[in-house]
Amino acid sequence: MILTLTANPSIDRTVDLSAPLLRGAVQRATHVVQEAGGKGVNVSRALAMSGTRTLAVLPGDDDDPVLTGLRSVSVPFRNLPIGASLRINTAITEPDGTTTKINEPGPELSPERLEDLLAVVVAESDGADWLVLAGSLPPGVPPTFYTRVTAAVRETYGSSAPRVAIDSSGEPLLEAAGGVPAPDLLKPNAEELSELTGIGSGDELEQDFELAAKACAVLITAGVGAVLATLGSKGALLVTNAGAWHAVHPPVTARSTVGAGDSALAGYLLAHSAGELPENCLRQAVAHGSAAAALPGSTVPSLDQTTPAVVVVTPLMVTLPVIEPSATGPLAGSLAQEEI
Repeated sequence: MILTLTANPSIDRTVDLSAPLLRGAVQRATHVVQEAGGKGVNVSRALAMSGTRTLAVLPGDDDDPVLTGLRSVSVPFRNLPIGASLRINTAITEPDGTTTKINEPGPELSPERLEDLLAVVVAESDGADWLVLAGSLPPGVPPTFYTRVTAAVRETYGSSAPRVAIDSSGEPLLEAAGGVPAPDLLKPNAEELSELTGIGSGDELEQDFELAAKACAVLITAGVGAVLATLGSKGALLVTNAGAWHAVHPPVTARSTVGAGDSALAGYLLAHSAGELPENCLRQAVAHGSAAAALPGSTVPSLDQTTPAVVVVTPLMVTLPVIEPSATGPLAGSLAQEEI
């Protein structure tokens, strides 16, 4: 079973335009769809679509539209009532797939509710294979929360604790990458990978796979078990202590990028739970992400909508870089050369 925590869930509302977005103009939408969302929720939706046991843990009142949406698609969940409406995130999608996202901050969680949420996650982690901690944190929640959840689950269950995957951004991602205990899997995109390590820019890492793999290797050196880095249309990387791989899917016609990274993580977890080799876990991640990009709104694909057989996986030789003291990444520092 794969457990997900979405501390700041949302209704994801996607507005499709028939022409490029014009700032300050009046435009008509061709299609509008809304679904229960948030990174962890999207992962659980994709897993449930493929017949994998999952449970989504999230704050929210019983009658909140997010929970109504989960019921409508038969995604199992456990919610923690908070007495406030969850947020609405809006994505505006242009004909070429370009997506502009406007995310609300979400309701604040009191310290008492935060403790309750932690207790729910720890209790539901019993017997889980993976625990996915995903998305932004609500206003006022310390950026160390994901690291705290990881520690609490491992202290409670010891060697039988689930593996922990973290997919976030900003300070929560930084704390997770350099925190103790470190996660078993970290899933940054190219821009987040650059911010974490001070290596290149997001655009540069999407174009230079060797450089991106070196940035991933910095996180491995910091203690992270594995790094799944999504590179947009350029595919994804997987770097572990055992090796490094790049994978890319043939071009697809992108309809919306909302939820593509979440679907990629779901694809990786599906394959890992099935006992696949690392390169095949990456293959399925890229297949899932590409399938999601070809679907409208924040729709997630089922396993039979993906085409892993056409994904090309290439092994990479990675050498940890010697980072100059002037490097700006929070994990930058002098590192010895080491091939993986």
